[in-house]
Amino acid sequence: MATTSSGQDATSEYGVAVLTLAGQIRTEIESGAYPHGTQLPSTKQLAADWHASATTVARAMKVLEHEGLVISKDRSGRIVNHPPEKAARTPVVLLIGGYAGSGKTQLGRIVASHTHWALLDKDSTTRAVVEAALQAIGQSPHTRESPEYRTIIRPAEYQALMTGVLENLECGTSVVATAPFVAELADEEWCEQARRDVEAHGGRLAVAWVRCDAETMHRYITYRGAARDAEKLADWKGYINSINLDYEPVVEHQIIDNNGAKRSLEQQAEEMLARITA
Repeated sequence: MATTSSGQDATSEYGVAVLTLAGQIRTEIESGAYPHGTQLPSTKQLAADWHASATTVARAMKVLEHEGLVISKDRSGRIVNHPPEKAARTPVVLLIGGYAGSGKTQLGRIVASHTHWALLDKDSTTRAVVEAALQAIGQSPHTRESPEYRTIIRPAEYQALMTGVLENLECGTSVVATAPFVAELADEEWCEQARRDVEAHGGRLAVAWVRCDAETMHRYITYRGAARDAEKLADWKGYINSINLDYEPVVEHQIIDNNGAKRSLEQQAEEMLARITA
């Protein structure tokens, strides 16, 4: 049972509602929702946010002040005091892009297995919703070439992916996000916004592009047998002529060469991580 510094029963002194609210706000602080060094909302705002009385909020703040998680300052109000561990490093967001069958997901898995970073793959994360959405508008759940997919559904896919990335950052977790990113990494405005969002959540952005020759991509796509690739395989020559095999992102990036497996992805992943984490 919780006690105060004087040894009194904290439950009887503050009440269950107070300690419950203190616990909820403590969780928000420890998860990064209320970051270290920032000012907490006013008592009135916290009362509204947490559906509590102003008195309960004030007493909950006293509990957190006693724990050292909150510092009250005359002019600055209540300041969060939960610095990261001294050994903690700035979390990294690694965006891995590449055309279908380039090996980007395989590279992401290698990086995640080496680092234990969170892995978010666009297809795995959003496929079920995308297929349901396509069916809802009367299209094949496997099409990825229609105007409706490109202008309505695809932007929502990337928004969902990046939301997941930022939620991991709020917890101090580094993330590997794999997706084609073809349009996104060619758009300076999108890249700049992504960098700002990552840095606003305490992270650092890195970008890798997996370059792959047409023959290797065809072999990968044929082997995995995904229904969403059927349109590409049906007109492979037309598809290859529609993409730029020499594509590079408009932002600082690293090229991973998966052309005919000249060097293993494992080796290149290790070298890339050494540069990113240096």
